[in-house]
Amino acid sequence: MVQHRRQHTIGTIEAGGVVAVIRLQDPARLRAVIDALAAGGVKALEITMSVPGAIRLIEEIAPTLPADFVIGAGTILDPETARAAILAGARFVVGPVFNRAVIDLCHRYDVAVMPGCFTPTEILTAWEAGADVVKVFPATALGPSYFKDIRGPLPQLKLMPTGGVSIENAGDWIAAGAVAIGVGTAMVDAKSIAAGRYQEITERASRFVDAVRAARGRAS
Repeated sequence: MVQHRRQHTIGTIEAGGVVAVIRLQDPARLRAVIDALAAGGVKALEITMSVPGAIRLIEEIAPTLPADFVIGAGTILDPETARAAILAGARFVVGPVFNRAVIDLCHRYDVAVMPGCFTPTEILTAWEAGADVVKVFPATALGPSYFKDIRGPLPQLKLMPTGGVSIENAGDWIAAGAVAIGVGTAMVDAKSIAAGRYQEITERASRFVDAVRAARGRAS
């Protein structure tokens, strides 16, 4: 078993600033989706456990990916599923909630972990438990100003919003202090995948990457 360097994974995610979140119903289309995302500049993909045969899919696709592309497992609720995903080749693990046992398991395998949290207390507790990035979820009800408020007294936090992230507000999240954004249907929508319109995914991916880069440029 080859262990992954979780800091390298986090560095890749931070550098790109965009994590695509996919809930694919036809696993046969995954490779085309990955190629479309990569062509648009997105280098990180989270495959949720709601995808049929998600663990097997990660196992099949992980060895074929470019060295600069990282694949992760999402909707992880327990350490047993986290371990299965890691052994299949997941480079990072994402959860909708905070589970300390999942963090401990991932670090045992030197794999990056991003638990989902909502309140300031949850966020800080997860960070102190060793979260590499805290996924703020659902971010739909919060908005970018929430990140600015949280990071005022807690500037050490690495936060990533998931839920409600759009091309219109992507830059606002980054400007408010997000190290990356998690984007689902706004970039990887089911209709485009079902119709095989992968160029649309590439174009949206490129727009999100450009929005992150522009926001960082304004902040520097």
